[in-house]
Order: sequence, then structure tokens, then C-alpha cells
Amino acid sequence: MSTVGVVGLGLIGGSFAKAYHAAGWEVLASNRTKSVLDFAMLSGDVNGELTNENVGSCDLVLVTIYPEAAIRAIREFAPYFGKKPLVMDCCGTKRDVCEAVFPIAEEYGFLYVGGHPMAGTQYSGYKYAKANMYHNAPMVIVPPKYDDIFLLEHVKELLAPAGFNRISVTTAEKHDEMIAFTSQLAHVVSNAYVKSPTSRIHHGFSAGSYKDLTRVAWLNAPMWAELFLENKDHLLAEVNGLIEHLDAYRRAMEADDREELTRLLEEGKRIKEEVDGR
Repeated sequence: MSTVGVVGLGLIGGSFAKAYHAAGWEVLASNRTKSVLDFAMLSGDVNGELTNENVGSCDLVLVTIYPEAAIRAIREFAPYFGKKPLVMDCCGTKRDVCEAVFPIAEEYGFLYVGGHPMAGTQYSGYKYAKANMYHNAPMVIVPPKYDDIFLLEHVKELLAPAGFNRISVTTAEKHDEMIAFTSQLAHVVSNAYVKSPTSRIHHGFSAGSYKDLTRVAWLNAPMWAELFLENKDHLLAEVNGLIEHLDAYRRAMEADDREELTRLLEEGKRIKEEVDGR
């Protein structure tokens, strides 16, 4: 039987634990709050606690906690991994973690790959974890060697129980640049948008547009603050660009310039069609 170790039983780690349990793997886990680990074991999703003594028996170790905590956890487990496990963090930014962990992996001789599962919900915690969270979702990995085909096949095999539909290979720098736009900016905008006083009286006047734009305003603030600050160079560039575009719409409306406002709207529509298709 194959064995997976999961460090952190929040939404991400809990969903991995449930997915691998459903696939027939043995699941070992550790969690800062012992009661969550006890519940996961009682529910049957986790077979036992992940410890220094058994971490080396795992085929895969998934570290699913905040970036700074992930670095600490990997450093603490490093002397005990041995040669067998593939160790992968699942943090939302990659530069800081990869820069810290690649040298640790080289020093202790274990295989480490940075990872970021592109799935989740606005909720956090083990109680919202689902075995099918990653079904048909993309997975991004940052390997120590970009062109190692055998490593990529090994990663695909080990991640198969999660059900990802695509695994993309990139660098830590490119990952953080892209994620600033595709994820982090969306969370900033959503969180800022609901601060309008009108949000408190919107009931009966809102439908799909409101729900789509505000879904990720409900977020884990400490985690996202850490991710934003670790990636602030890329994220600030995206925020500043958005402010410039919003200012163009504002100026057109202040000037009652229908032609310019129409042009701006048509431009946005055209870009959406070009990048996502129709």
C-alpha cells in the first residue's frame, strides 16, 4: 500500500487526505490543532499521526500550510525524510519557499518539488475539505530541474489520486508573476469591493454579477496577507495597473464622454474574447 503524509489539515490538506484515503492509500497527517487530527482519524480519513519516525516511509509528503510555516516544517522533518518520499509544498507563492527549501533538500538528499493546486473555496478548515476538491483542476509544479521528464512522470503518478486534469511546469518567478493576476488581484478587488456602504443594503438588488465578484471576499485574512506581502512586487504592479484602468473609466464618466466610455468597454470585451474565447 502506498502512503501519503499530509502536514496541515485545513481545506487543502484535508481535501488531499480525503482524496488519497478514497483512492486506497494509507494517510498519515500532522496538524497544529490536535483536535482536528483526532477528528480526521476518527472519521477514517487519516490512519495515523505523521511523525519523525514514520515520515521516511511515505511515498509522498504534502506540506499544506502557510509559506513561512511550511519552510519551518520541512526544515524540521529534513533529517528524517530519507530517500523515499517526494516532498511537495502546496503554498500559494513559490519564490520564498523554493529558495529556502531547494538548498535544504540538496543538503539532506531528499527530492523536493514546489507545488500549487489551483482549486479551493472561499471557506477554510477541515470541515469544508472534500475528496473531489481537485477533480479536473490544474496543478502547477516548480521542479528542481525544469526539463526532467522522468521526474514529471513520477510527480504525475503520485498526484493521480487527487484527480488533477493538468499539471503545468514553471519556475518560481513565473508562478508568482502569474498568480498575482489570476488569484491575488481577484482577492484584493473582491475584498475591497464589498467595503462599499451599499453592500449592507444590497439584498433584493443583486444576482450573479454580485455573487461572482464577491465570492472570494470571504477569505482567510492572515494567510492572504502573508501571501500578498511575499509577492508584493508582482501584486503591486497588478494593483497599480488596475487603478490606472479604473481611473480611465472614471474620467470618461466625469466628462460625460459616451464615446470614450463605449471604447473602453468594447476594449475590455474584446480582450476577454481574445484571452478566453467565446
